Amino acid sequence: LVNAQGEDVVAGTRTPNPLNEANKTEDTQHLASLETAMPEVYQQLVTIRNGLEKHYHDMQDIEFTIQEGRLWMLQTRNGKRNGVAAIRMAGEMVEEGLIDKATAIMRVQPKQLDEIMHPMVDPKAEFKAGAIAKGLPAGPGGGTGQIVFTADDAENWAKDGKQVILVRNETSPEDVHGMHAAEAILTAKGGMTSHAALVARGWGKCCIVGCSALQINAKAKTMIVGGKTFKEGDWITLNGTIGKVYEGKLNLIEPDLEKNKDYQILMDIADELRTLKIRTNADRPEDAQQARDFGAQGIGLCRTEHMFFDPERILAMREMIVAEDETTRRKAVMKLLPFQRADFKGILAAMSPFPVTIRLLDPPLHEFVTLDDGQITELANELGITENHLRNRVSALHESNPMLGHRGCRLGVAYPEITEMQARAIFEATAELTKEGKTVFPEVMVPLVGTVTELSNQNAIINQMAADVKAETGVNFEYMVGTMIELPRACVTADEIAKEAEFFSFGTNDLTQTTYGFSRDDIGGFLPIYLDEKILKNDPFQSIDQNGVGELVKMGVQKGRSTKKDLKIGVCGEHGGDPDSIDFFHRAGLNYVSCSPYRVPIARLAAAQAAIRNK
Repeated sequence: LVNAQGEDVVAGTRTPNPLNEANKTEDTQHLASLETAMPEVYQQLVTIRNGLEKHYHDMQDIEFTIQEGRLWMLQTRNGKRNGVAAIRMAGEMVEEGLIDKATAIMRVQPKQLDEIMHPMVDPKAEFKAGAIAKGLPAGPGGGTGQIVFTADDAENWAKDGKQVILVRNETSPEDVHGMHAAEAILTAKGGMTSHAALVARGWGKCCIVGCSALQINAKAKTMIVGGKTFKEGDWITLNGTIGKVYEGKLNLIEPDLEKNKDYQILMDIADELRTLKIRTNADRPEDAQQARDFGAQGIGLCRTEHMFFDPERILAMREMIVAEDETTRRKAVMKLLPFQRADFKGILAAMSPFPVTIRLLDPPLHEFVTLDDGQITELANELGITENHLRNRVSALHESNPMLGHRGCRLGVAYPEITEMQARAIFEATAELTKEGKTVFPEVMVPLVGTVTELSNQNAIINQMAADVKAETGVNFEYMVGTMIELPRACVTADEIAKEAEFFSFGTNDLTQTTYGFSRDDIGGFLPIYLDEKILKNDPFQSIDQNGVGELVKMGVQKGRSTKKDLKIGVCGEHGGDPDSIDFFHRAGLNYVSCSPYRVPIARLAAAQAAIRNK
């Protein structure tokens, strides 16, 4: 600004002239740049700027003034930068020899990678809009679309080429098809590890959960927030990175990672410096491929339960669940075998030659039999029983506290035919791929083990199935059997459990639940108060509680390796993608962390920073 003081620049009441011709915008095209108005002063400023950058080894935010044609330097400091700029500067300064590789890695905050990996809400549009509600930032990036209230509507509208936002009180596995079709997901209930949050993060989809200001009436297809009623078809925009909801259709800025040379340079440096391996949580071949593209070195958690909600399979699954004798149950289970074999073959092939950890069936059975009247009629006819008898059977499955009920390895102990079917499907898929010349390495993981006897019970079934498949196919293949460590008792008795386990994987979501006594699906109701009142520093489901849950993890590692010195140990809870938690896992001596595909680059960078920080 000519004839002005510094206050005039800061006040924003006048438009400053551009420094050079290259920086001119539509708004400043008519203004003379410093480069043309005072070329000698401009060149002097460039020389000083270059000298300061070399001296401080960082980009500088410079304050200067020009008085009577003479340049005066007033102040310099390290400049603030967004994620795109931070990544570019780190790579360029290494290439120029200004900084070493470790310094470059420490200059970029892991969360800044979100800015180049997901569509982002245009900051200018966002600033003007003003948020109408705020929830928990469960899935990063931006999403804009028309409100729908059911998964079926989301799928149908999306098929018609419409952009939709699925708005629910909370989601369940039966909503997955609609969640997949939606641009983004918004729920009134739930925490950072609720169903919606986990699924959305796995897909890299924008998601906000626990938005308690919403009053949703799914039947009337309305949502009230801040006294205003929104109807089906109204446009809203979500910023899942900060958890804010906006009225209307805001502009999004799309990423282009493949062409981002600066990102590739940074990731190459990170891979060179880190010691932790990075795996992914993936249930479908396309998710596995996405994670590989992001640099994953295997699958740390493949959840098998999501595979059963396909309409072709859910009927057989429900037949198996409501069966009252082993013969009927085995018959239904065998209908699922070819589906499971195809699923496992696809995911093992997609991740070849890296290892794939497949968790056996984990959730309580009642999750699969939440039936409406039409489904009750269909299933009763299929089974040849009365609707009343079926309702009684479904009612008998109800549990007061299903999270601590009949689930995980307890299902496999009570119904060994489930473990037999899943193990056979895994090994038949492995044998087929081995015959085809592919290198595959399945790791069978038994969930919710609290005692070594549970694991030995399941181990016997799994190993027998492997021996049977090898004999039937004439194919020899390698595999491992291990367990999730997700109960406090498992950590305390890890030395005993390690006698039966070839690997451990900490399931820190359930370990946090069972250590704190918090329900991860209900914590959204009081977590904001706990954070405001400083009762908790962080959401313990997002960043690991190092003093409590972390001590149990360290105990599990130490006790497990006291039995087996080279026991492979990883983590597959959501903490596997959190930078602070990754630093802890590095110090605890884990071999790998596993996270959702879109968190893999963040984990790669955070693991490199942990290695540098803890040298």
